[in-house]
Amino acid sequence: MKRGVVYAGMAGAIWGGVILAPSLVPEFNPLLISSVRFALYGAISLLIALPVALGLMRRVSRDDLMILIRLSLAGNLLYFALLSAAVQFAGVAAASLINGIMPLAIAYQSRSEQDSLPLSRMKLPLVLVALGILCINLDPTALMASGSTPGERILGIVCGFCGVACWSWYASANARYLKASHFNSHEWSTLIGVVTGAMAVVLAGLGVLIAPQAVPSGISSERWMVFLWVSLFLAVFGSWVANGLWNAATRRLPMSLGGQLIVFETLFACAYAYINEQRLPGPVEALAIVLLTVGVLWAIGLHRAPAEAPARAMES
Repeated sequence: MKRGVVYAGMAGAIWGGVILAPSLVPEFNPLLISSVRFALYGAISLLIALPVALGLMRRVSRDDLMILIRLSLAGNLLYFALLSAAVQFAGVAAASLINGIMPLAIAYQSRSEQDSLPLSRMKLPLVLVALGILCINLDPTALMASGSTPGERILGIVCGFCGVACWSWYASANARYLKASHFNSHEWSTLIGVVTGAMAVVLAGLGVLIAPQAVPSGISSERWMVFLWVSLFLAVFGSWVANGLWNAATRRLPMSLGGQLIVFETLFACAYAYINEQRLPGPVEALAIVLLTVGVLWAIGLHRAPAEAPARAMES
């Protein structure tokens, strides 16, 4: 369990940077950012899998392929396109706030799992997490995205909530399938990467045919280089490394606890924002960080108690 918590924290540290990435290339369409990121992710996954690709593909059943397609679409392509739209239309602060609701959504979705604690025992830590998420962006000026109209802000907020729904389903479905799967975490991450990459190429081709204006014109070569570097970072670290860490955590943690640890993403996103803005958190923001941290540590303690009870019984 301790190793699983560390893996989840490392994944959250990377994903916190992913939330900020779309704001670095605001002139590029969210669908284009998502397509290029995951096409690169697929190419990297395929390259890494080449030595064992044939044997790995032979073990993929039709059921495996169908769940891989659904997971890749919901948890990667759709989720990141929606997150990018939320960041660009509503701002990083609002997107982080909405993304922070994931622990509550995942806890609700995993309420019927055998290894998850009932919501009645998790309600106090969940309340602290919810209060912390609310406090993070209590300042109205932090919630307003610069240069966005009210209509764009509403669109960004809707995209943010749709993204939470996509990734919450992905987290619970992926954990459920991976625990019963005959693939290890590394193999499963590779398969998701290959399938995601193939789907990204297909969707990008369809998007260019249907809406050629999605590819911006008049962009300088320097900005295109920034876009490619951001996409490469997202592909290597935001997808390959972080997904592998999260899958390793998923195998070691109850689903209800894993859902709470996604809050690391929100905490790290806020920390990176403070570094970027060269300032310390204000009193309300500091209170939010304390509430989130206490809530997560409380949830870990509740899960450790039943896990350690059998060990103590065996020792006695």
